[in-house]
Amino acid sequence: MKHPILYGLVAAAVLGAGTGGYVLAQNIHGAGHGHGAGHGSGHGSGHGAGMHQHDEVNMPGLTGENASAQESADLALLFRKFETLSREVENLPNGIRTVTRSSDQEVMDVLVSHAVGMIDRVHAKDDPKIIIQSPTLDTFFLHGDEIVSDVSVEDEGLVVIQTSDNPEVVAAMQIHAAEVTAMVDRGMAAVHDMMMEQGRGH
Repeated sequence: MKHPILYGLVAAAVLGAGTGGYVLAQNIHGAGHGHGAGHGSGHGSGHGAGMHQHDEVNMPGLTGENASAQESADLALLFRKFETLSREVENLPNGIRTVTRSSDQEVMDVLVSHAVGMIDRVHAKDDPKIIIQSPTLDTFFLHGDEIVSDVSVEDEGLVVIQTSDNPEVVAAMQIHAAEVTAMVDRGMAAVHDMMMEQGRGH
């Protein structure tokens, strides 16, 4: 059964898209219908990587040249309370299905807002350029019009289904979904490890 209040929030965010929605990313999903994978965080190579200190208190890496203060604050909350989050990912032949939830209602609300906002950004090809953003997201912002997303809030959590006919986009969705799961499991430590592996040290 869908939760009317949260589902209404999703609908309102989708209808109000374009006015700087919240950014998050679970799975960063994109377009067509709005999707919201859950929280995501990754960011791109040329987005200022390496310019911030490893500060898990102030989290300067969550800012971006095209991100609002509210978007960065939402991301910070998700990372600070990552232990309240859990999720499952199912890789589909042409995309992904993710279910993300939080035991904290405030975090759940921010999660939904962030996911919907990010989906809107992907569809509009409007990259927030968050410092720690995963390079995987570059593919989303280049091909946002090739992603079909469906988002709903169910009893099991925030359900995001994203599909594409572009194999490159499908591969990026599945990689990013795994990245988000790592962040849900380990918080900022996962981001730090991913950046080190990519040679984009903190």
